[in-house]
Amino acid sequence: MAPELSPEQSTKTGFNLKAVAEQFGPYLVAVIAAFIAAGIFIGLMGFDVLKAYNTILFTSFRTPNGFVQTLLKFVPLLLQALAFTVPLAAGKFNIGGEGQLIVGAIGATAAGIIFADLPPVLLLPMVILAGALFGAIWGAIPAWLLYQFNMNEILTTVLLNFISFSLIDYVATAIWRDPAAGHPTTVPIGSGGQLPLLISSPPLHTGLILALLVAAAVYIYTDRTSAGYELVVTGANPRAAGVYGISVRRIFILSLVIGGMLAGLSGAIEVSGNHHRLIEGMQSNFLLLGIIIGLIARGNNLAVPFVAFFIAILEVGASAMQRTLQIPGEMVFIVEALILLFVLLSDVVRRR
Repeated sequence: MAPELSPEQSTKTGFNLKAVAEQFGPYLVAVIAAFIAAGIFIGLMGFDVLKAYNTILFTSFRTPNGFVQTLLKFVPLLLQALAFTVPLAAGKFNIGGEGQLIVGAIGATAAGIIFADLPPVLLLPMVILAGALFGAIWGAIPAWLLYQFNMNEILTTVLLNFISFSLIDYVATAIWRDPAAGHPTTVPIGSGGQLPLLISSPPLHTGLILALLVAAAVYIYTDRTSAGYELVVTGANPRAAGVYGISVRRIFILSLVIGGMLAGLSGAIEVSGNHHRLIEGMQSNFLLLGIIIGLIARGNNLAVPFVAFFIAILEVGASAMQRTLQIPGEMVFIVEALILLFVLLSDVVRRR
């Protein structure tokens, strides 16, 4: 027979359950409300709402290929979200993840083509590190402009995205162009620069493990170290942080450089794991989704992987829904936007 809980233990257990309900309840309500609101739109368009949501939510789990596609989508979404949440912790908004991904992919491709004859033990780390380094450099540009001229990082990171579009077009059409491709594409990187596979059919590369390890490292850094504490304190109150001896401007720069490095790493993994070359347009809509994930997770790096996986499920389900039911894939953007809206509204309701 199980021992009875003391009144003190019961109170403590009840408090914990209440705290969990208060923490996650608003998210659950927000998701349900978003699906109900989007379902009204789908119904008014003349489509079967239940069939649409069945396709969106369960395509990822019906076949091995669907699940692998979800994981492949999850990897860049996770890194793009972290590229947004790390600067966010310092009170800065990195809207340049798209450009940083592209420049990181350019760096990874350059290393993979120039040193194509190196063995995998040398070439693969070089490709991955080159992508992260190029992304960090691209993130350091708005950081330097912020430090030197106090230029708003939102403006500079967005403008750098447009510069990266021209860079990828130039590299893919003028430097290492693949003449057999009908789209701006480079020649392949060396085989030694390709990420090994976890499973071969359907193919799933080891970038998944790398992304999860990086996510764990980011969480430990931001939530379990003194350097991460300085980052969070600076974001919460820069003036007070400066009074207590924290170099606020250094923290601002560091956060943007780390954000650029994480976004650049996502580009390197896309090149090394998925495409094995540089392709114009490979950035897809990762930036927008990464920002949505970071905002839904409310900057909590422990929650980011779970939110990113949920968004990856929606994205894969949206493609299937568009193919099989002819429902516009943009409907999933509506669902994601409504989830974000209701999560933000739940914060307002909770405060009141």
